[in-house]
Amino acid sequence: MRRNVLAVAVSLLVAAAVFAQAAGDAKPKSAPKKEASKAIIRPAADMKWVDMVGGPPGTKIVTLWGDYTKGAFGAMIKFPAGWSAELHSHTSDMRIIVVSGTFIHGPEGKPEVKLTAGSYLKQAGSGYLHTTKCEAGADCIFFAESTGKFDIQMAEKK
Repeated sequence: MRRNVLAVAVSLLVAAAVFAQAAGDAKPKSAPKKEASKAIIRPAADMKWVDMVGGPPGTKIVTLWGDYTKGAFGAMIKFPAGWSAELHSHTSDMRIIVVSGTFIHGPEGKPEVKLTAGSYLKQAGSGYLHTTKCEAGADCIFFAESTGKFDIQMAEKK
């Protein structure tokens, strides 16, 4: 009897190990294939500045990835020297690194902040009201990355 109990226990352990191995090897049929990583090289001379659809007048853009009119994106954006936008907000968060010029950020009710080359700004989405300017003397070029499409919602004038 003892031998039979031992044989059943060993058989169950072997069966459990076989089933565990099979389950570990199984891959979901719907698992997406990972895209191969590749280098992307875009010299500044090859970047084509175009008018920013839905952006403030005079704004130019070079899209680096994504589609700023539909969803998440990364892009180089250019404001002309002396340009400004009154109090407004955006739906999605935007991360900005100033490349050249002096980008002026004005949070509602607070002093303006001048951001020069190398400066970083995270603009919160969802109603964060602010003004944006480019100081006279040089265009403002900056890298922007957003979690959603670009939009601008002008604040109601008081």
